[in-house]
Amino acid sequence: MKNLTLPIRFGIVTSAVLIAYFLILSLLGKHTNIFFSLFNGIITGFGIYETLKIVKLREGASFSYGNGFKAGITTGVVATALFTIFFALYTTELNSSFLEELSQVWSKDYSNFKGIVFFTVAIMGVATSVILTLTFMQLFKTSNNLKNN
Repeated sequence: MKNLTLPIRFGIVTSAVLIAYFLILSLLGKHTNIFFSLFNGIITGFGIYETLKIVKLREGASFSYGNGFKAGITTGVVATALFTIFFALYTTELNSSFLEELSQVWSKDYSNFKGIVFFTVAIMGVATSVILTLTFMQLFKTSNNLKNN
């Protein structure tokens, strides 16, 4: 559990930044424009990158691909889970008209829209986390190809 403390903390901070970004968009009336959610990937990516950087600094020569991958995925999944919970609370309790507004922009069938939106938010976050972790691990892994002769 000690090895997961840092990724969990970074996941919490990343989710807080995601929530703040969403609330700023909401204040500006841009939260129904799905294209602004592309910046969520940048926020999540920054959180994962910083986690991997610090984990590599802490572990030094004992840093392994598996440990880095676990740290990155943990950061992304924690951030995604917390943001999805916030999003569900926001759309059901704080601004119950949000999903209707969103459905008018993107879909005419509101019957299954709520479940689809929550599922999409969660899947997009997890997929982004996996892809970005795999990408960033290419920067942080040790290469066995370069050996001093």
